[in-house]
Amino acid sequence: MDILIINSEYPPIGGGASHASRNIAELMVARGHSVRVITACHHSLPVAETIGGVEIHRVFTAKRNMDRSGPLEQGLFMITGSIKALKLSRARTPDSVLAFFGIPGGAVARSLHLMHGIPYVVSLRGGDVPGFRPYDFGVYHNLMSPLIRNVWKYANHVVANSQGLKLLASKFYPSIPVDIIPNGVQADLYQPVQPSRKGRLLFAGRLVHQKALDVLLQGLSNIHSMNWHLTVAGDGPKRVEWEALTKTLGLQERVEFIGWVTDEQLHEEYTKSDIFVLPSRHEGMPNVVLEAMASGLPVIATGIAGSEELVVDGKTGFLVPVDDPQALAETLKRLLSDPGKAHAMGLAGRERVQVLYTWEAVTDAYLNLLAVH
Repeated sequence: MDILIINSEYPPIGGGASHASRNIAELMVARGHSVRVITACHHSLPVAETIGGVEIHRVFTAKRNMDRSGPLEQGLFMITGSIKALKLSRARTPDSVLAFFGIPGGAVARSLHLMHGIPYVVSLRGGDVPGFRPYDFGVYHNLMSPLIRNVWKYANHVVANSQGLKLLASKFYPSIPVDIIPNGVQADLYQPVQPSRKGRLLFAGRLVHQKALDVLLQGLSNIHSMNWHLTVAGDGPKRVEWEALTKTLGLQERVEFIGWVTDEQLHEEYTKSDIFVLPSRHEGMPNVVLEAMASGLPVIATGIAGSEELVVDGKTGFLVPVDDPQALAETLKRLLSDPGKAHAMGLAGRERVQVLYTWEAVTDAYLNLLAVH
């Protein structure tokens, strides 16, 4: 099968959806399929190259940041991505298209469908679903709702990566059936960490309101007497504010902001950590939680869609209420004071992802959908 993948994020840029599209693309190639990717360009990245057997084409979007994009960049991607998709299709028409994010990727797939009738599958990731992070995307979703509905309506399949995201999508467009294909993790790339009594905590993610690092910092200020050190891997518009909050709370000697990191650097941070913490306010299905579990780390996360489907409360980690620094502090105390329990939970989490969340299974699920015309 000749497959075109459309995602404005593809390594080395982007977050969870970026890594998902690369893993899926490379496994599709390994299964004998021809795969091309249309994604956004960034600074010195080549306009075209082949990595892992995947033919990558990058288009101009005025992209400024490695880890995120704004409405202007997404709008440009819909235009330049559509032009590139039509050009590639004239040279070799794909059998099916897999679009990550209803907007902007799905809009590019819809343009191909309009011009050439090429079937497409839309993979919803979170921020592209109306109702997700209304404090960030409310106005954007209201403006784009007609286009979003049009993209979903003509897709062969609409896919969410978690049950919670499916419910949100169905609330927005009840008549459209939504499949669920979760994220995966390549567990053999990660090795279980050895337990320590150093209290090494790790947070990884974009520094935006959604990720609620402020709640974690406030919680940590309540257990100042315990032995712990927090590493914050990630960058974003909230970084300056949260670095200032760290100083205000008197935690600057125990919290290290290391900025945006490569996959390899993040792997190294997992191996140096004892507990992974993600106190998000909203999630689709966080790849970093899967990676932390594959690394044998117990995970403390909020009881929200996506995270609550991954973390088994009391077995592979703990789920805490959203925006509750005191509950987060008490849960951290439980694990920090019992490294043996933390290690056992981490191993249980690794076993869980090895059985249930593999990229091989994810890829096969998408291939089944793409093969149905």
